[in-house]
Amino acid sequence: MRFLFVGDSTTVGRAGDFTWRHRMWQHLETTLGPGAYTVTGPRTGLYAGDGADADASQAYADPAFPQAARRHLAGWGEGWRHMAPLIQPVVATTRADVLLVSLGLIDLGFYAHAEETAEHVRTFLARARAAKPDVRAVILPVIPNVRARTDPFFADDCARFNTLLAKAVADLDRPGSPLLLASHPPGYTLDADTYDGTHPGPSGEHRIAAAFADALHQGWGIGGPYRGLAE
Repeated sequence: MRFLFVGDSTTVGRAGDFTWRHRMWQHLETTLGPGAYTVTGPRTGLYAGDGADADASQAYADPAFPQAARRHLAGWGEGWRHMAPLIQPVVATTRADVLLVSLGLIDLGFYAHAEETAEHVRTFLARARAAKPDVRAVILPVIPNVRARTDPFFADDCARFNTLLAKAVADLDRPGSPLLLASHPPGYTLDADTYDGTHPGPSGEHRIAAAFADALHQGWGIGGPYRGLAE
């Protein structure tokens, strides 16, 4: 089984982070076992700072994080609108079976309102399926960041997008290429689980990984319950 992580800054992480991808790798190692899965993707790195490439740093908090498990399609400042044109060639090349997707905050914060962003979701999924008709996807709703506390229009846009995202997942789900909408990460709060009101710290990384892991386990029987939060 080949997994592809797709996301924005909360997924790619910055130099010095573990990332929730690392937490998910640990989970897969424990529940599926080494050799039972592959992590795919054209990038391996972390964000290294302003002006740097998304793939510029390999300074993960855990230097033992295997290079092969670092693969992803995620970038600082990239959203659904950026990934929709990229996903078809990446899936065609990697033959990814399961997409683990966390996107949308950048779109809503800087580029488009909920309705346009929801159209990018549908385009993304259509193009992924054009490359591999049986591809699966688990999609995380947008987690509003600290801006939503003082900007009611942004907060409303995030809520509206999550409603439209749920509708898109329900509309486009099909037996040969199923889709899952993950739950909001259990117990996730901006004050406790981010370092700046947007990007996950160590506990936030675990909670995001748990949302994906539990969706995979409960929806498709892949892996098992997430245990990392007990560490």
